[in-house]
Amino acid sequence: MKDVLVVEAAEANLSSFREKGEPVVVRGLVAGWPIVKAAIGGTDELLSQLAANASGAPLTYSEADPSEQGRFHYTRDARELNFTRHETTLRQFLQLLAEEANASHPRALAAQGLPVHLCVPGFAAVHPMPLLPPSVLPRMWICNRAEVATHNDELENIACVVAGRRRFTLFPPEAIGDLYMGPFELTPGGTPISMVHVSEPDHERFPRFSSALAQAQVAELSPGDVLYIPYQWYHHVAALEPVNILVNYWWDAARQDLGSPWDALLHGVIALRELPPDQRRAWKAMFDHYVFELNGPAGDHLPKDARGVLDSATPARIEELKRHLIHNLCNGGAGKTGPFA
Repeated sequence: MKDVLVVEAAEANLSSFREKGEPVVVRGLVAGWPIVKAAIGGTDELLSQLAANASGAPLTYSEADPSEQGRFHYTRDARELNFTRHETTLRQFLQLLAEEANASHPRALAAQGLPVHLCVPGFAAVHPMPLLPPSVLPRMWICNRAEVATHNDELENIACVVAGRRRFTLFPPEAIGDLYMGPFELTPGGTPISMVHVSEPDHERFPRFSSALAQAQVAELSPGDVLYIPYQWYHHVAALEPVNILVNYWWDAARQDLGSPWDALLHGVIALRELPPDQRRAWKAMFDHYVFELNGPAGDHLPKDARGVLDSATPARIEELKRHLIHNLCNGGAGKTGPFA
């Protein structure tokens, strides 16, 4: 493992971060936020300030038995989650968190991905994120000592530690084959998670994980620090204090009318994975050429008005393709002669 690149707040430049495609820690970027100052003043001041500004909107939180050592994950057979979910309000959850902070063997508690504009109205106005436009709304993650298993997001991510400390272990997208990802159908938060406990990996059961660790980057953040997590980078998050609060911002730089890559992946699992080896080889070459364009733009050799779907994806062409896909899916798939036959 190596340490994530660290820069000072004056050097923060999102365009540069995105161009490099690597995680970056920005020390003290949000150190001036009122909630960060309250956290530095002590847990009581922090929780009192947050509770005073909280709405009565309902939220869902997760709870794991002390025997799970703070890990929100699966039972060993991967058939069930090892935690339960409950509903409450933010004020009640903060009280529960304060009470559990004094327990000798605390339960793991986590309220994750809270829409801040609903739970803490007015938060964004007094806690601006200088790297993003105001249209990108914050979410809040509140927990005690807990671990979020290795996962990735289909979005870019800026994570701001405002209370406590968090340790991030990050893996590039190419490490997926060494992460031993869990099932698609049952997930703690919507996307598959690694079956490996980063804090205590079982190398006998998961021998390739050592290769993932060789590619990993690690960062420990204190209040006021910010981490840029590039698109689809896998990350494990360990909260290290009895009270930890993180605010994050997700956004998608891609066009929003192109459809879901996850849907394309799932369709690929159905349509391609069970093919004979010679057919899989042919379709891999097709995807490399037409989708990922490893040989350059696939339609450049054709007259522009003859390129069809190989030309730029206009909204009208995208809608036409979607209609063809829906027709083909509803009729058992496209014929062997091509997608428009």
